[in-house]
Formats: sequence, C-alpha cells, structure tokens
Amino acid sequence: MAQSIYGRRGIAVAPHSLAAESAVSVLREGGNALEAMIAAAATIAVVYPHMNSIGGDSFWVINGPGNRPGGIDASGRSAAAASRAWYAAQGITGSIPFRSGIAALTVAGTISGWGAAHQLSSQSLGGRLPLSRLLDDAIFLAREGIPVTRSQANTTQAKLAELKDQPGFAQTFLTQGQVPQAGALFKQGRLADTLALIARKGTEEFYRGAFAKQMAAELAAVGSPLTLADLQAHQAKLIDPLTVPVAGAQLYNMVPPSQGLVSLLILALMERFPGWKQAGPESAAFVHAQVEATKLAFRVRDRYLTDPDFMALPPAALLESARIDELAREFKSDVALPWGKKTDPGDTIWMGVIDGNGIAVSFIQSIYHEFGSGVVLPTSGVNWQNRGCSFSLDPKHVNTLEPRKKPFHTLNPAMAQLADGSSMVYGTMGGDGQPQTQATIFNRVMRYGDHPQQAIERPRWLLGRTWGQSSDSLKLESRFDPAVVAQLRALGHEVETIAAWDEGVGHAGMLIRHANGVLEGGFDPRSNGAVASF
Repeated sequence: MAQSIYGRRGIAVAPHSLAAESAVSVLREGGNALEAMIAAAATIAVVYPHMNSIGGDSFWVINGPGNRPGGIDASGRSAAAASRAWYAAQGITGSIPFRSGIAALTVAGTISGWGAAHQLSSQSLGGRLPLSRLLDDAIFLAREGIPVTRSQANTTQAKLAELKDQPGFAQTFLTQGQVPQAGALFKQGRLADTLALIARKGTEEFYRGAFAKQMAAELAAVGSPLTLADLQAHQAKLIDPLTVPVAGAQLYNMVPPSQGLVSLLILALMERFPGWKQAGPESAAFVHAQVEATKLAFRVRDRYLTDPDFMALPPAALLESARIDELAREFKSDVALPWGKKTDPGDTIWMGVIDGNGIAVSFIQSIYHEFGSGVVLPTSGVNWQNRGCSFSLDPKHVNTLEPRKKPFHTLNPAMAQLADGSSMVYGTMGGDGQPQTQATIFNRVMRYGDHPQQAIERPRWLLGRTWGQSSDSLKLESRFDPAVVAQLRALGHEVETIAAWDEGVGHAGMLIRHANGVLEGGFDPRSNGAVASF
C-alpha cells in the first residue's frame, strides 16, 4: 500500500494530477490557498469535462487565519419562470428530464464562487495574484489540448446514446463523430476563449456583461427557462458552515441546500454506536455501523433538507445533541434496518489545498450527472448543468420545484479541526456516496490510525447508487474478505460485489496539516488524481 505524500510549504490534492499541479504552481509563486484553488478549479473544469464544468455549481469550506472556518455557497437558483405549471405546459408532470435544455433550469454558480474567493483572498488574506494568472493553465490546456483520460473516454461511450443528440454535445465532446480514446489530444477552443474572457474582464462578465446576454439568448434557443434576469440576479454567498463535535475533532461542512448535514450526522451518529471502534478498518462491524448511520441520516435528509429559505427547521437544529441521541437509539448491532430508498446518482470533483500559513480549502464543483444537461452553448462552449432535475414536481415533496429556489445538492466539502491542533480537509465525488466515503476515510484515520493514503486505498463500499449505477444494493469492492461479505449478508444487508478498484465508490482525497506544520496528503488511485506538494 502506497505511503502518503508530505510537504512543508504547500500541498494540494485533486482527482486529476494537472489540477493539483496548477494549485501548487500558484502556491510556489506566493499565492494563498484560495488563489491556488481557483487555479485548480479552472484546470479541473478543462481536464475532467465529464465530471464538472464552468456551467455548474460549487461549494467552498475555508479554514482561515486563527482557525476561523467560513464558506462560499456558489450554487444557482432555478429560473423565475421555472414552475410546476411551466413544466406541465411542456407536457411534463412526472419528473424533470435529466437531459436537454429543459433540464438546464438553474443558474450556473461556480464562476461566481471563483470571483467571491478571489475577492476574499485579496481583501482578507493578502492575495495578490490576478485572475489572469490563476486561469493561465486552464486556458492553455483548453486551447492546446488535454490527454483524454480513460474515465472521460469510458463515460462518453457509456452515455453516448442519451447525449449525442443534445445541442452542441457531439460538436464539443466527439472527434469526427467518434468518442475520443484515452490518450488522444482533446481541444476545447471555445472554452479557452471563454476562460480568457473571464480572465480579462472578471467573473461578473459571466452574469452581468455582454457575455451573459449572449448566453441567455442561447439558453432560450435550446428551450431553457433561464433568462438574462436570472443570471443578473445571481450572487455567490458567504456562509458559516454547519458544525458538530466528535471525539478528538470539530467537524465542519456546507449548509443546505447541500447534504453537508448528512455527512456530519453520519459521523455524529457513529460516535454513539457501540462496538465498531474495536473492530478493524475493513471489518463487518465498521461497515454495518456506518451503513446504518447512513440510513438514519438519509431519513432526516429526505424529510427536511432543501433550500434553507424553505426549510421547516433551521439546519443547526437537526444537529442538536439530544436529537442525535434519540436517532442513535434506533441502531441495532445485530440486524440491518430496512432499506429500499432510492438514492441520488451524480458525479463531481472534490479538491483540497493547504498553504504554508495553514489556510485550508475544501472544495467541490459539479454539473450533477455526467456532462450535466448535455447542452453545450454554441458560442461559449459552456456545458450547462442539470442540477435542477433534482427538483420534484410533486407539490408535497420537500424539494418541490418553485421559481428562484435552490435545488437539493448532493455536493458537500468536509473539514475537521483536530484537538491536537491539526486540521484536515477531505471529500470525494459520487452523489450519495459522498457522505459515506467521507465517513469511511475520516474514521479510518481518526479511529484506526491509518494515514490518509492508506485510508483511501483500502477497499470501500457504497449503499445505494452513485454516478453510472442503477441498483440500490450495498456494494462492496471485491477486495473485501469473503468472510466480511458473508457476515454482512447474515445481518440482513443486500450485498453486491463490484470491481476491486471501482471508481463508482468515489474519487476520494484527504489533506492534513499536522500541529507541527508538516503537510500530509492522500489521493485516490481510482481516479486520475495526485497529491502535489513542496
């Protein structure tokens, strides 16, 4: 098993090595963690186009000076015209389609997040690097070409039938009508021009400039309900993260509409469950405890989580100790709770950066399903997200569609401040697999003494679906001991074995700044990722 990567002055992890290198190159020039993450975010949007795009959303959790956590919500609201009645007029009453312009119903917020982070960096953290420098790698790679990853090639092939006829998809993501193969050179000239425009004019151009007007016209042409007024109304929002204590750490994660609360709740519940800490990091007891915590946390999510402006309870109330205690009492160590709830698929990217001053960023950026809506705007080359298809058209559903409402997000970036003075950022892609994998790697490090790379490389599991999967079973990588599989089945879990190194369980990463200033990181070999440090 590989060892973690160490550094002293800066460290970054990403599911694509070029994004990690973009971040560290900024750190080497004296940039801070926020500047480095902007560079990584721009690069990953180019080199992992099936997983994320500048036409998507993003969330930031930031550990600033004095260990003061904050965050940025860069997610977009639904169009003012996007109502249940509007969809009914289009003949859609069951569920919102995953693909096409009609699925592109929410504002793409991620560029506003880059702008908010750049402003926060310069105003509060001494940042001095211009946006043009931070986007330089991304512009070059988009214009001159990237080597196609196996993940991109496989995903494009797997989803070709449902995507090839979407406006702009074939022109953008196919080469002479064919799926580009792994290792081929893949260029995105229109995206390069768009990134260069943002570098020159700033992130506001995306929402309130002539560029925004052009995008609005092109969105209307493909059937999207979004208008220029929707783009102009958008702003990234600075937030205070949700937090909960566990033994040896204070945990932080993103507020709704993300499912950061779910990730916190799983770990808080597990603290109250007996027996599993005495078992091993690949034991049936550990897997069972976490799966049961996941079921309970998803129950809370499905009842309450939505746009915070529409929630029946304030999110922090769901993390009150007495409420968690009551929920934990439902756990049974000898039998699995009933399951059958459909979980949400989705892909995304998670990345982390820590600089030499201890400023840490946990970051996630997504277009929801692979290639989002499938729509690529003709002038800009922006692949627009389909995050809005997570809305329900049932008026009684907690996430029912309303105009100018934020959709529920599976995305959530995690952070922990440890009792010994260390700090940690960690996360993964993978829809509803995100809070599960977060809990897995956190507990393997904190409760079993794994180093980050070890925690990530050990075999993992997934309850339910993630991107590219259709069944809702408990899926275990085949590297688990068959005895563990048998024990879980005996407890009542519906177990399915998947590949030994299956990217369906996520692209995880973790960085730690130890109390002595040493930086340590691990990346997921299931991705094209890397840890870069100096």
